[in-house]
Amino acid sequence: MRINKFIASCGVASRRKAENLIKEGRISVNDKVIFDLSIDVDPINDKVFFDGKEIKIENDEKIYILLNKPEGYIASVKDQFDRKSVLDIVKIDKRIYPVGRLDYETSGLLLLTNDGDLTYKLTHPKHEVDKTYIASVRGIPTDDELRSFRNGLEIDHYISAKAKITVVKSDVKKNYSVCKVTIHEGHNRQVRKMLEKIGHPVMNLKRISMGSLSLNQLEVGQYRYLTEEEVRYLKNIK
Repeated sequence: MRINKFIASCGVASRRKAENLIKEGRISVNDKVIFDLSIDVDPINDKVFFDGKEIKIENDEKIYILLNKPEGYIASVKDQFDRKSVLDIVKIDKRIYPVGRLDYETSGLLLLTNDGDLTYKLTHPKHEVDKTYIASVRGIPTDDELRSFRNGLEIDHYISAKAKITVVKSDVKKNYSVCKVTIHEGHNRQVRKMLEKIGHPVMNLKRISMGSLSLNQLEVGQYRYLTEEEVRYLKNIK
């Protein structure tokens, strides 16, 4: 089994994040630190360690959770600033991890699972899973600015893919707008950076849907398990 898949199957991290752990020298196999992302391991005969602690594949029960993330929580297990994590909200016996990014200041829909294969699939750019946000921004975007946003913008030395944006509410006196934005990429703070690029910095940002999954009436800070139909939908995304 490829090492990144093994790590994901142990519930330590997604496949992509597992590759970062390997590059950082935090993974060892049979007491030897590895840096080779292509290495295969034998789940039965090899011993794999993460930060010096042996890890093993968890049983096959898969967990799929949808959380309405509040602001002020990181979408990861922990960070160097010891900030509150979404795992402080979703406390279950199984080890799970977030699917993709949702930054500290952003609220809304976040998936958590121990299914490494599904996580890899949903976060890979080629699958183009739409993610929709409601953003309150300063100012009122012009038609030209909206057109630029839709056609792709240069941010962080790359050109963003084509996106969708509509102004659903605006207030000239208060100088702000509410925009509905849909992207299918998942770069760090992408929506915020795109809106900043067209001159309308974000005041508040919330993700309301991912593919056909939506928050509906789920309250902030609450979570629920996905239905069998929802899990089937995610697994069938091409």
